[in-house]
Amino acid sequence: MHIQDIPTPPQKPVYERRISYADRIADFKNPTAKKLLATIARKQTNLCVAADVTSCKELLELIHQVGPHICMLKTHIDILHDFHSSMIKQLKELASQYDFLLFEDRKFADIGNTVMHQYEGGVYHISDWADIVNAHTVPGPGIIQGLKKVGASKGRALLLLPQMSSSGTLATGDYTQKTIAMATQEHEFVIGFIAREYLAPNFLHFCPGVQMQEGGDGMGQRYITPKFAIEAGIDVIIVGRGIYKADDPGAQAQQYKKAGWDAYQEQL
Repeated sequence: MHIQDIPTPPQKPVYERRISYADRIADFKNPTAKKLLATIARKQTNLCVAADVTSCKELLELIHQVGPHICMLKTHIDILHDFHSSMIKQLKELASQYDFLLFEDRKFADIGNTVMHQYEGGVYHISDWADIVNAHTVPGPGIIQGLKKVGASKGRALLLLPQMSSSGTLATGDYTQKTIAMATQEHEFVIGFIAREYLAPNFLHFCPGVQMQEGGDGMGQRYITPKFAIEAGIDVIIVGRGIYKADDPGAQAQQYKKAGWDAYQEQL
């Protein structure tokens, strides 16, 4: 399927009503989507911590601090300067111990055949341990097909990036709408979006760039609050520096967990 063959979806629906996480489980066929929603409901947290640390020791210490308070951990496995294969075993064990999912923020952005090998092989063997990965849609629908060929049989899930939280992003307008259209064609594998707002029904929405205070970091990142994100229709808030740079990441994670969950409950 070529991108020009994909119908442009109707005007983006307005987010109107919050449905409970537990009640939405039946809306998905993908086992990872079901598992994530069940985890959120069970642990009463819609918080994902972005663990953008650069050593295995930092990553493991952070997990022990925030693990009880999160539904998902977002990794950048390729920035660990001391990565070793046994790290994957430890990640999987801790995800099971603390009951959260693993999201590798790989942002695949190549043709289908290339991303298939990046996902399955190489040094990191991402498809063997990451419940969720994400991808840009610049290459067209073939990128979804390449990742699906590897991940679908393992019950994995894909998020697309119709938007980004950085200032000056080109992921807007027609690009956003065509990305949503691609997702609707592959709803059993594509479970949602990295986004700043509600984009489409029957998908999960994950928002990066969340901080307790709105603002920016001087390098293009724009922050919004947990309450603002949830009220905009976001399902999972992603917090990075606001937690892992804190003096007490565990305590800070508890605050974000409470803020996100309180905002969700207010909408029910």
